[in-house]
Amino acid sequence: MGADGTSDMMKVLLLRGVNVGGANRLPMPEFRALLEELGLTRVETHLQSGNAVFDDTGVTDLEARLATAMRQRFGFAPAQLMLDAKTHAAIVAACPYKAEGIADPTSVHIWYLANPAKPDQAALRAVATTERFTLTDRALYLHAPGGIGRSALVDRLD
Repeated sequence: MGADGTSDMMKVLLLRGVNVGGANRLPMPEFRALLEELGLTRVETHLQSGNAVFDDTGVTDLEARLATAMRQRFGFAPAQLMLDAKTHAAIVAACPYKAEGIADPTSVHIWYLANPAKPDQAALRAVATTERFTLTDRALYLHAPGGIGRSALVDRLD
């Protein structure tokens, strides 16, 4: 176990678009069971997000096997991003809006990137009326003091 509380086997799994507006329903107890059936240990999920942490014991082709198992059991296979826990912790630690997040935890968000994004940042800044964002190769950090539900910037992020 490292000083940051993570083990070399610990992974973070982020699924996109599950349990949103009634679509792609993913019951967490069944999802945890599926991850354990694939050979993962110490599986934990977060709320109804589809996000999970677990120890990967060396499961071969884990992402492909997970997509197949999810399609068979739940009828869909969402986009997934798997990070080792140390990379995840480094991305969180690099957030430039920590003070804002402490003051209002609902105002700071992180979009994790599988690949570096090359958006037209000038166009994004033009629609960001109250929001601020910082883009790195691994993440887009957003401070949205008015909430993301009313953000014109968030609508343009895909």
